[in-house]
Amino acid sequence: MAMKRLPQDFEDRYGYRPWLVETFVDTSGFAGTCFRAANWIRVGASRGRGRQDRRRQGTETPKDIYVYELDKNFRDRMGLSAHRGLGPLPIDAGLAPGAWAEHELGGAPLGDRRWSKRLVKSAVVQAEDPMSAFSSVARGDRAAIKGYYRLIDQPDESALTMENILAPHRERTMRRMKAQKTVLCIQDGTDLEYNALADCQGLGMTGVNQIGAVSHGLHLHSTLAVTSDGLPLGVLRAQCWAPLHGPKTQRRTTASTPIEKKDTYSWLLGMRDCRAVAAEMPHTRLVVVMDREADIFDLFHEWRRAPTIDLLVRAKHNRRTSDGGKLFDAVKRIEPRLRLHILVGRQSARPKRGKQPPHSKQAERRAECVLRYQRIELPPPPHRSDKAPIPLWIIHVAEERAPAGVTPIEWFLLTTMEITSPQQAQRCLEWYCLRWRIEDWHRVLKTGCRVEALQHKTAERLKRAIAINAVIAWRIMLMTLLGRRSPNLPPQVLFSDIEIEVLEGVASARRDLKHLNPDTRLHDAVFVVAKLGGYLGRKNDGPPGHQRMWCGYAQLRAMCAGVQAVRRQAKRLPTPRRVRAALHWLTSPPTVPLLDSSYSAVIP
Repeated sequence: MAMKRLPQDFEDRYGYRPWLVETFVDTSGFAGTCFRAANWIRVGASRGRGRQDRRRQGTETPKDIYVYELDKNFRDRMGLSAHRGLGPLPIDAGLAPGAWAEHELGGAPLGDRRWSKRLVKSAVVQAEDPMSAFSSVARGDRAAIKGYYRLIDQPDESALTMENILAPHRERTMRRMKAQKTVLCIQDGTDLEYNALADCQGLGMTGVNQIGAVSHGLHLHSTLAVTSDGLPLGVLRAQCWAPLHGPKTQRRTTASTPIEKKDTYSWLLGMRDCRAVAAEMPHTRLVVVMDREADIFDLFHEWRRAPTIDLLVRAKHNRRTSDGGKLFDAVKRIEPRLRLHILVGRQSARPKRGKQPPHSKQAERRAECVLRYQRIELPPPPHRSDKAPIPLWIIHVAEERAPAGVTPIEWFLLTTMEITSPQQAQRCLEWYCLRWRIEDWHRVLKTGCRVEALQHKTAERLKRAIAINAVIAWRIMLMTLLGRRSPNLPPQVLFSDIEIEVLEGVASARRDLKHLNPDTRLHDAVFVVAKLGGYLGRKNDGPPGHQRMWCGYAQLRAMCAGVQAVRRQAKRLPTPRRVRAALHWLTSPPTVPLLDSSYSAVIP
């Protein structure tokens, strides 16, 4: 009764109307039952610090925090998405074809609600066949095509930025992260080449080949959140810019260049973003995993200022340690702490292509490796001599007997996590092996969604299209991996009713798929989709990959469109008329009209 009267009384007294009410319950003497009975919502608990606890002693009693919604649309009034501020989210929630785009992209702060709705509709259309251009996927729908290009072609200074487009997906990703005990935040960068867009404004210089030809494009630096088992939770952060590389004679030395003007500064920005995310989920452990390019002293020095997250970086530089020796040599002298096997996947032969070096064909093998670890102190470089050494742990993994002609495995991993047992070191190694998930995401983004084939006139418009495809690429990856990790989930998690019906029809019509149940098991539904994409499924074949999935899903959507078109056409005729039409078709086959005197045909 008090809450029903409060809004109007508050407005009469103070001149504005509240949207939300908050209160506290002292758990040492009360349970808060009356608040829960009155539809109040418990959103968390305080830390017991009080207002004057400057030394963080926490001497006060922790209290439960409850809120009550006076206005159901308070998120819209505050300019937030419909899902902002909600609790942990299961990884399989809201992924169905009819809902995923609204959840992941709906309510984006684009300055106009109509653009947000158009963004959702465009993402649904593009996800049906990510390899094709939007005009091709829309199948001649002029309104959809026109709306999409109006969205993408907004002025560069508008609110349609890459960050704003990905804002709802970032919020959903953070909610999925809150449901996990440990989350790996994998950082990496990749170049997007747009050499064919000669008139595109805002592109940068991504490299120079052997003959001096300059490559133009954009650099994408992203953070992909995955579970400790490797399931992708979402794109936590994506930043795209045009690299500016002048002639070598104009470049300053590394020591004199501020870190803010270096390309490696993006790694620090990504780590700071993970630190801000960690502050919103105190019960989730964040481990930032990075490759050799992130092996810079400034990164570890930045982490030391607020060590609320953990770092796991592959070492690149054989630095000197505080005792005067070399980093790599010191750990190699230690006796092995553990012997283990690492499964190395097969590799196809590939000639040199652009920046990618050639490599020969290699069969799948089990590498016999030894593991060592040691605590070290990382001294500052000469141009950072005013900084104190940083205590870290180094893990060394080396293959003992590699086959002839094969480069043996040898990794040096630097981590801020304390390692007191071989099992902890092995767990760090397993987490680093999952760094390849972001490489898979890059491949889906480039090859599956074909973002390097986009045709836009400015770099800002390219970024908008890349942001939409980044979410689509994440969903393709999750569709592939979720069927492996959770095979017994219902197929409705990822597929609509019409898609499940078509998959069931395909399975029942093929001899090699009759034993599957795509209408009850997610694993079987994903397997049938991979079959549509060309997956052979032989005895020694591994599980279907991302490419088979995006090709198979495009085939599935085409089949569903055909089934829906036939059903719409059948509904237009009354039942007796449909029967007469079918009987007429069976008894008197129609004749194709003569095109000229030399051609005639009869449809059997």
